[in-house]
Parts: sequence; C-alpha cells; structure tokens
Amino acid sequence: MKRKQFISSSVLALGSLSFLQAAEVNYPEGEHSKNPAYLKPGDTIGITSPAGNISAEDCENAIRIIQSWGFKIKMGNAVGKKHFTLGGTDKERLADLQQMLDDDSLRAIMCARGGYGLIRIIDRLNFKKFITNPKWIIGFSDATILHCHINRNFGIATLHSKMCNSFPDPALAEPIQTETIDSIRKCLSGTKMVYSFSSNINNKPGTASEILVGGNLKTLESLAGTASDIITKNKILFVEDTGEYLYSIDRMFWNLKRSGKLNQLAGLIIGGFKIKPDDEGEEFGKTLEEIVLEKISEFQYPVCFDFPVGHQKNNFALKCGVMHQLDVNNTLVTLKSLA
Repeated sequence: MKRKQFISSSVLALGSLSFLQAAEVNYPEGEHSKNPAYLKPGDTIGITSPAGNISAEDCENAIRIIQSWGFKIKMGNAVGKKHFTLGGTDKERLADLQQMLDDDSLRAIMCARGGYGLIRIIDRLNFKKFITNPKWIIGFSDATILHCHINRNFGIATLHSKMCNSFPDPALAEPIQTETIDSIRKCLSGTKMVYSFSSNINNKPGTASEILVGGNLKTLESLAGTASDIITKNKILFVEDTGEYLYSIDRMFWNLKRSGKLNQLAGLIIGGFKIKPDDEGEEFGKTLEEIVLEKISEFQYPVCFDFPVGHQKNNFALKCGVMHQLDVNNTLVTLKSLA
C-alpha cells in the first residue's frame, strides 16, 4: 500500500473507532440504570420483527389490546416479511429496528416475536440516538440479546415480557394470560410491580436489593465474552429456558459458574424451564433444582425457583436494569420493583 493510501486508511479507521467509543461505552459498574420515560395515553409503540418471522395477522390481538390501553401503534416494515425462518433478510431487519431506535416519536419498541436472529445484526446497530432519547425495548427469549447489550453498554432499562405472538384473543384468554399481558401495561405506565408466590422447598432464604438483569439462559451463554455479555456482580440475576435437556441445562449453569457470573450475585431467580425428557437409557440423573444448587452451594445469597417468567402462560413483565427487592422465606417469595 502506498504511504498516502495508508495514511488515509488509518485516519478513516481512527475515525470509526472514535465513533464506536462514543456510541458504546460501558457505564460505570454499580451505577443505576437510566429509565426511559414511562408512557402516557397517546404515546406510540413501534412493533418490529428483528428475529423470527411473523405475519401482520398474528399481531392483531396485540395491536387491539395495546390500543385499548390508550397507546398508538406504528408497524415496522419487517413485520410480514419472511426470509426462511427470519423476519426478512438481515439487511431488512436491521434497517427496520434501526429506524425505530432513531425515531423520536416512539416511546417504546416491542419485538413481535422471538426465535433467532438478533445476534446476526446486534453489532451493526447504531445506538447513538437511542442513548440520548431512550425508549423501552420490549420482549424476551431472543430479545435477551437487546436487554443484555443495552444494559451492559448503556445502562438503560428495558422490559422483559411477552411479545405480540403471545397476546391472546381477549374473548378467549385465560385469567393468567390477561394478568400477564396487563403487567406489560403497568410496567410501561410506571407502576412499581410486586410479584408474590408460594416458596419452593428448594429455595434459599434471604433478602437482596439490587438491579435486576438476565433473560434466556441459552442466549446468556451465547453472549459470554462478547460486547453484549452482562455484568452480574452485585445484581439479582434471573434465568429461564425452554426445549433443553437436563444435561444441556447443567452445562449452561457450569458456564455461568466458570465464567464467574454466580460468584458475587445479590440474588438468583430461576424462572420457568420447559425441559426435554431424557432419552430412555440416557437419563441425566439430576433435577433442575439439584443442578442449580450444586453450582451455588458455597454462596449465601437468596435463591428462588419457579418464578413466573419464561416460555409459559405465567410470564410476567420484568424491568431489566431497574432496582428490585427480592425477599425469599420458607413460605413466600416477593419481588418488588423500586422504580
């Protein structure tokens, strides 16, 4: 390469590096997250499909319910698109989510469904405008990537909750479905949520008041060592998963332990786990509770099982990056958001 070309290329590289540093700087450890503004009637929620594909028709229940809350809806261009299992090509999904991140008229962005796909575009998203004018990012499962990346790099709160494909027909909804869907409205409107339920015999009692982080366990494992990897020190960590064998769950918890993510937690919340039955003759020999308790036996922080979050009907909304108080005793578990 000629000297002039080398200098020109170097300047461009330095300029790109400066931009990345300005847009994605890890916020100081221990600093409380910044909450996007809570929504009020008339505010607009964008719906996009940055992972798996979904039809516009499959979003209709969600649209009707959200509009009944007094919010407006802006549908993204990725909804209705299909590129094999994805909601459009990487380019299409990236462009749609980027437009919504940059759109100052939106107060929240809901992922239409999970599946797979965000990992393919996360490093190409530009969060510069989002940082200066944050909005609630809503979703779970594959959206764990957004929760973790935003919390790790920008310290902005997000909402772990059901997505459009989980909204039932209101006329046919079971009470638990209605309650979990309404928890999204309450969270977005600024309600300080309180969730209480009976204690599992395997719980470890205690109290913690710290920031809540977490999401889908398999996705957390896939983010280890990346720019989206969450910091769990002095945090309350929650995890959930679906469609995994017990040996695979054991491996994922070993990943948490060996990477130090279980060492200095304030508390641990185990949500719903839909477990694949072991193949006959290939039984793993440990329950979910035994797998978890084995990895945290030397730690004294509170631990609860069966928290109502995950790939199930009782999947309540949780404010990631927000201070919570976790109380675990022999009869009752209570999680309260403090903002």
